[in-house]
Order: sequence, then C-alpha cells, then structure tokens
Amino acid sequence: MLTLPIEAATEARPETRVLIIGRSENVLSETVEILRRNGCAAGASNEFDDIVDLFDTTTVDIVVFGGMVPPATKERLRHQISYRNPEVAFIQGFAGIAGVIVAQVLAALTEEARAETGLAVTYDPQTRTVDLHLDRPQDVQVVAWWGTSFTPPEPRSTSLVLLDAELPAGQHAITLPAEVPSQASFVSVAAGEAVQAIITGPMPQLALVPVPQSPTGPADGKA
Repeated sequence: MLTLPIEAATEARPETRVLIIGRSENVLSETVEILRRNGCAAGASNEFDDIVDLFDTTTVDIVVFGGMVPPATKERLRHQISYRNPEVAFIQGFAGIAGVIVAQVLAALTEEARAETGLAVTYDPQTRTVDLHLDRPQDVQVVAWWGTSFTPPEPRSTSLVLLDAELPAGQHAITLPAEVPSQASFVSVAAGEAVQAIITGPMPQLALVPVPQSPTGPADGKA
C-alpha cells in the first residue's frame, strides 16, 4: 500500500493541490514527483477505502482517478469528496502513465493560456495525424506516450518527443511514426504555458483487480 501526503517541493509556493487516486505505486510516485516539480502540491494513495480519512479533501483542488479504480469506489469517493468540497474538480486519468496524467492536470490548469494562444489539438486516426492550431508563434513540444506492458499491478510505458521547436501561427500537422501503436497511445502538446492531452489509441479492456486493503477490526465498521 502507498500513501503520499499532499506536499510541494520545498522551494515552491503552490496555488494548486492535487490528489491522485490509483493502483500502481510506481505510477503514483512518479506522477507526484513530476507534479511537485511543476509547482503543484501533490499527493497520492491506493488505499481506496481510507481516502477521506487520510487526506483533508476540503483543501484539494483537483482529484485524478486512475483507470483501475473500480466504478463503484469512484462514485462513492466522488460523492464523499464533493460533499466536503463542492469546488473540487475531478479528472479521469487516460492511462497509468505518469507523463500523461501530469499533462491532463496541467491541461486543466492552463485553460486560460490555451484560450490566449488559441491552442487546439485534434487527431485523425485515418491518417494518424495530430493537427494543432496556434493563434500566435509559440515554442511547442509534442510528445507521444504509449503503454508497453499492462501486467498488474505495475504497468510499463515509454515516450517519444515528436516535435520540439518554435512554430508560427496557423495550422500544423504531425504524423505519428509507425512505432507509436494504435492501442494505449496518447499525445501531449505544450505550447508556451498551454498544455493539452489527447487519446490517439484506446486502452485495452482490462479486468479490475481489487487492491488489497489494510486489515481493519470490526470496531471501525469496515470489513
């Protein structure tokens, strides 16, 4: 079991507090580390039954659910957390890939920047082309991410930088190379301060395997 408190890097003064709820300890740890480097206060846990006891959810801005959180558990946690904190935003993680989860969080935090830059990203599966629009010149980085192993409880993944350059305003197209699969693949686009993440290949259907929970006695009412 793993629980990481919601903390920031020592030199940071975060404006955003993020809680990641998922199963993979490696993914949770890496995601928290990257978010803290990006100036967020971040924490995580795979102890699904104890989330509202482990964290002060009244101070959380964003909650991210991993794909291996059972639907009934997710619904219960949504209700419990939003009851305590009506302003919290929920994000469904695309995959157990730390870089993708971080991109999703940053996308939620940079909506105004996307509007200012005019960043819009779409994907054409027929041509395997990522199309992006910019209203003004920007330094742009486009990264492809994909899963390489789905064996629970620790998935594996890799990534490839497709573009890292200054682009002029207008339409631009980036074709995915053959090594990027049509399953469990994703693309993140960072243009200046704006970030967007999209799915380019759907995740395979995997069975939800329960996460072992810490033993509890009858006194606290848990089985």
